[in-house]
Amino acid sequence: MYEDKTLVCKECGNEFVFTAGEQEFYAEKGFVNEPQRCKACRDARKQAIKAARTMYDAVCASCGAECQVPFQPKEGRPVYCSECFAKQSEE
Repeated sequence: MYEDKTLVCKECGNEFVFTAGEQEFYAEKGFVNEPQRCKACRDARKQAIKAARTMYDAVCASCGAECQVPFQPKEGRPVYCSECFAKQSEE
């Protein structure tokens, strides 16, 4: 049903293959646009966004461990480390 397509990355100008499997995945997720960037450029873009994120020091309200969170903690509101947060989500 799907066939591999060769696309051109709008970031670096290199050609990349949009595989039949990727096209099927996009269709299952309801995505209507084809990717515009190659995998290397998409990954670099994601890393740039993560690097630009400001992290704040906090103390976990559950275990007392020091941790960093991507939001500024507010007085009187509990903050959890990633492990305790995952446990909270399971309950």
